[in-house]
Amino acid sequence: MHLVLEPLVVELPEQRIALLCAPLTQRHTYGDLTDWFDHRETPIGWLRIGMAHGAVQGLCPRISSSTNPMRPTAHSARLDYLALGDWHGTSASTGRTWYSGTPEPDRFKANDSGQVLLVEIDRPSAPPRVKPVRTAQYRWRQLAQRIDVATDLDGVLATLAEAEAQDVLDLTLTGQVDLDGQRRLTTALGVAAGRARSLRTDLAGLLLTPTAENIAALQADGYLGEVIVELRDTTGLDARRAQDALAILTSLLAERSANAVGA
Repeated sequence: MHLVLEPLVVELPEQRIALLCAPLTQRHTYGDLTDWFDHRETPIGWLRIGMAHGAVQGLCPRISSSTNPMRPTAHSARLDYLALGDWHGTSASTGRTWYSGTPEPDRFKANDSGQVLLVEIDRPSAPPRVKPVRTAQYRWRQLAQRIDVATDLDGVLATLAEAEAQDVLDLTLTGQVDLDGQRRLTTALGVAAGRARSLRTDLAGLLLTPTAENIAALQADGYLGEVIVELRDTTGLDARRAQDALAILTSLLAERSANAVGA
């Protein structure tokens, strides 16, 4: 293990490799820390491998930043390979310049993170062969689903049923469910939350819409039935508050009904 705290060349004689290292010693810099690569000599016949952290300018639109800028230095510095950090996903700026990404994903983003790169170079100036190798323990998955009919909910429940200990899930649901659908969803969320590493949900856009059959089954006659219908049909600024009240009321009525049957 070589801990590099300042710009220098680390020589590995047995491998005939010279590592030109440009560590980032503070969070933000505004000059190219790899400038010295161009003029630094290394043993003849050894591989020249650059290592740095920053944003290569002009080569990859996704990796563009005013801080930690770097010019495309692999060619001018006669590098056989340039290994970069900064972009949290796998990306090739050129055939010799790669971001390996992070060994574990750290956000919900499709950027090929969660892997390292196995790089093979036969001899100086030969093109590198780069192979991604998965290292991630956790799977970050996002699901956004609109529910309009029962089959829409079935797909969501199937996904939740597949949740495992290595899953980090983000679930956003919109649309509407009836009381039966809400009960099924609540149960599935509870089970998935117990099994997954993390489950984050956004149900603000999912409306509870009891059907006439639901209301009848709750034995919510007269005034209670009218209140349920009014809460169900509330729109505008008070809609979210009405939905919360509706969920509480129908839950209490369902519990009362179940107790009555049990008695």
